[in-house]
Amino acid sequence: MNQAASRLELPKILSQLAEHAVLEQTKKMLPLLEPVREVESARLLLSYTQETSLMLFELGGGKIEYFSPLGNKAERAQKGAVLSCAELVEAAGLLRSARICYDGIKSFADERVVLLREDAQGLYFNERLERDIFNKIEGDGLADNASERLFAVRREIVLMQERIRARLQEYLTGGERKYLQDGLVTVRGDRFVIPVKAEYKRSVKGFVHDRSQSGATVFIEPEEVLGMNNELITLRIDEKEEEERILAELSRGVGQLCAQLTADEEILIRIDGFYARAEYAYRQKAVKPLLNRKGVVEIVKGRHPLLDGKTAVPVSVSVGGSYDFLVVSGANAGGKTVTLKMCGLFCLMAACGLFVPAAEGTNLAVFGDIFCDLGDSQSIEENLSTFSSHIVHLKYILEHANANSFVLVDEPGGGTDPEEGQALARAVLETLLGKGCRGIVTTHYYTLKEFAYERDRVENACMEFDSEGQRPLYRLKLGAPGSSNALLVCEKLGLDAQTLERARGNLSEGARTIERTVRAAEEGRIRAEREIASLAALKKQWEERMAQLEKEEEKFRREREKFLLASKAEARRIVTERTARAEELLEEIESIFKRDTLSESDLIRARTLKNAMGREESEEKTVRREKADFAVLKEGDAVYVGSLEREGKVLSVKRDKGFAEVLAGTMRVRVPRDDLYRAAPSKREKENGARVQVVRNLNGDALFSSECNLIGMTALEAEQEAERFLDAAVLHNAEEVRIVHGMGTGKLRACIHAMLKKHPRVESYRLGNYGEGQTGVTIVKLK
Repeated sequence: MNQAASRLELPKILSQLAEHAVLEQTKKMLPLLEPVREVESARLLLSYTQETSLMLFELGGGKIEYFSPLGNKAERAQKGAVLSCAELVEAAGLLRSARICYDGIKSFADERVVLLREDAQGLYFNERLERDIFNKIEGDGLADNASERLFAVRREIVLMQERIRARLQEYLTGGERKYLQDGLVTVRGDRFVIPVKAEYKRSVKGFVHDRSQSGATVFIEPEEVLGMNNELITLRIDEKEEEERILAELSRGVGQLCAQLTADEEILIRIDGFYARAEYAYRQKAVKPLLNRKGVVEIVKGRHPLLDGKTAVPVSVSVGGSYDFLVVSGANAGGKTVTLKMCGLFCLMAACGLFVPAAEGTNLAVFGDIFCDLGDSQSIEENLSTFSSHIVHLKYILEHANANSFVLVDEPGGGTDPEEGQALARAVLETLLGKGCRGIVTTHYYTLKEFAYERDRVENACMEFDSEGQRPLYRLKLGAPGSSNALLVCEKLGLDAQTLERARGNLSEGARTIERTVRAAEEGRIRAEREIASLAALKKQWEERMAQLEKEEEKFRREREKFLLASKAEARRIVTERTARAEELLEEIESIFKRDTLSESDLIRARTLKNAMGREESEEKTVRREKADFAVLKEGDAVYVGSLEREGKVLSVKRDKGFAEVLAGTMRVRVPRDDLYRAAPSKREKENGARVQVVRNLNGDALFSSECNLIGMTALEAEQEAERFLDAAVLHNAEEVRIVHGMGTGKLRACIHAMLKKHPRVESYRLGNYGEGQTGVTIVKLK
């Protein structure tokens, strides 16, 4: 499978995959991945990739914390070697990475994370040792606080150095200054010395430790600082011993964990590899494929991962189900070879635990072997021509392929005499079918296309070509062969017209006939598919429109039911109010006649109450409505809609169609002419002719007057009518309205003012000014 993987460019994919890894070890390991050969093993790898994708891009987990390769550090420490500070820090980095990975995976209780949680269980970490190493090592050395002893020794060293410098400073500023080469204290052999001119070396008592290259300067350790330098060296020996003791102690801790650290590194490299797969899948917009052991390859809108995802045309391919081999034909540079490679590459990627850049529903088989013969395999070193090289590859394939193999052959029989090449290609395909293989073959041979029609378990397919635009469409169509369109491709590439015409003339009549037939069939199929797509789009558009109409019809039905219920409730309310009013009038009449003596004014009052009762009773009777005159009906007329039992306003009249569009409340309805009646005159119109009055409209009708006339009403009637008027004014967003109550005795005005004072929507009110009605009118300002 290695040769096939190389030809299908799997190494390039694995190199891209390695770029997403964190650890150096993983970057080296991923390009060496070998596809597994068992379905369950491949499914396990894909499940790991799925879980790491979930961790990274849904749950918000982090990737592996970087650490340097462990190498043989732990083994050396186990054998008693003392590790350097840098090596100890690297070992602590591994412990930290294991701890962070363990905590990160365990922190998510998502039941979909199973495999990673099991791997995390195998991670070992020692937070105490990790903390000790990072606390005790600073930079390239041990920190002062690595131990109390080290801290004390280093403090003594600093103090001793200060004492030595202070003593030597006296030489630099005292009488011996004239013997010195320059005013600097320096160090030779870990001992502090002063630079003395060579001619005065006997003038300064002490030990000579060094001489300059020119010989002009000698470096002398004065006798007075000899003891202090000796003590300083002793302190440094103590410091080194303490450092070695600390490093040895830390190294023993690492050595004791040799097996655990080695296991941790392996687990973390493995998990890092799956995190790399997850990120690669995210970058490629890839999906997890389904896997099968039946040899079925079904790719839905696949794209070769090495192509630009923004410009590549997705291709759907199916092989291994109802047929075992697919014979793909079509124009040169139309995408046959790329499609061939994509199919094999997707199977290899899935067997490496990689998602594939395709759509959901992609189903791939895990084959025991994948064989391929692609491209120009001419070998100068092996003295093989293109044809000979293809035959060598085909020989190997025919010898080793079996029922668990996937075979990909690009133009078998090419590079030799066309007649013999066609015969060879057909024979190779027959042999592969006899072995029970699955595979894909690309060809330009008509005999191979005919063979696909004649033989069971073989299917034709073609890469579509736009003859009008003379360009390939890079779409695979199953069930039909394709024309090579070689001359059209040559024309597009700029070959001169005279040569092309000669080429067409050199074609045999049979070849021209077959070419025309295939091309015509292909063009007809493409046109038919376009028409089908257009009809499908039109069908979808009408289905959406019908669904919208059904929704609107349902909405209208609900509004009508709601309106009818509201109308019935309003009717019950009016009857209740009128009944209560009639009872009040009767009680008042009875109270008058219960008096011992009746005055003329009592009789007038009783007669007035009786007349009022008569008016109330007459208004409670059903109004006999007259049919609206449809011939003279016009926009803006008020009408009564019988089926809705509601008044409305005419929006338009369609006399030729026998209906009118009416706005009834918030509903715009079409009303037949037989359902239109004249709107009944309002109570105020009856009493005051054509005077404008306020009409109570709970549903927000457009008819509204900013004036309410209460003259002639009782205090109770006036208060109820004024409240209804104010409600309507609020619904119509009126800012200021006018209530006419007359001057009279002032009782009606006082009643209205008392109501206005309590009304929640009244901001202020006042009596009318001169010209506004004065005390007979109240001007109300609404909130």
